Amino acid sequence: MSEGLYRLTKAERLCGKAANGLFAGSKSGFAFPYRYIYKTRPATEEDKAQVSVLFVVPKRNIKRAVGRNLLKRRTREAYRLQKTKIVEKATQKGLHIDIGLIYSTKEILDFSPIKDAVRGILEKISGRL
Repeated sequence: MSEGLYRLTKAERLCGKAANGLFAGSKSGFAFPYRYIYKTRPATEEDKAQVSVLFVVPKRNIKRAVGRNLLKRRTREAYRLQKTKIVEKATQKGLHIDIGLIYSTKEILDFSPIKDAVRGILEKISGRL
């Protein structure tokens, strides 16, 4: 295993204009407690990462910033620990994948159900490639 395999670098985070492009013409689904959207395209040499991800916890659902930050941290950790399979699949197929994970319940869940949901989402996306 390479040393940076379980890191979540800046290049792997989706932000700016790329995040706006994710919402137009993407595929979506729901796996409690997340609504997920993703978009694939052929990889280019300019891409610094095979998979880019966006984490969203709406203020409408979780009012306090402390709770929103906690859920984003838990989601990032769950993704970071399980991203290897989807990154390998994207590399094999020569694709770049943008993923958005949108938390969509009003209760703050523990790490275990979040980890299970993220695993399921990543399996569904990699199965559809």
